[in-house]
Amino acid sequence: MKLKEYLTKQKIKSFIKKALLFLLNPRLLLCFGIAWLITNGWSYIMFIIGQWLQIPWMIAVSTGYLAFLWLPVSPEKLVTVSIAILLLRLLFPDDTKTLGILRDMNAKLKSKIKSRKAKKQAKRADEPEKAESDLPTEQPIEQPTDTPEADPETKIEENE
Repeated sequence: MKLKEYLTKQKIKSFIKKALLFLLNPRLLLCFGIAWLITNGWSYIMFIIGQWLQIPWMIAVSTGYLAFLWLPVSPEKLVTVSIAILLLRLLFPDDTKTLGILRDMNAKLKSKIKSRKAKKQAKRADEPEKAESDLPTEQPIEQPTDTPEADPETKIEENE
């Protein structure tokens, strides 16, 4: 399937509209703001207060945490989104629209993972496995017996 056939203007517009309605949901924004304050916001607030009141330990702690946040390996975005979803479930259990969208996204993700696993297993099953007869076998090394050095009995007799 070609990309131009798959991505039409109508599909793109529909996707953008759904994404904006989901992301700009006031309940989700509130939960995301609270989650951001839990994971990141406290350090920014602490840094500002530490600078304003000239408290060195506040500046040091907040600067250290902020430096960690800006590292590429920082998992803070995943943690923030996870906390936001948890807060959404706890604070607004009746918000079936947003939670339904999250459930649909989760189901689609699981089905994609299962289909990829099935494709990998099918690909592995289609590959011809090497039979034992195809593998190289080790041949025992034969020593020549026609020379007297190779015969162990003649060695014993020569030593006597």
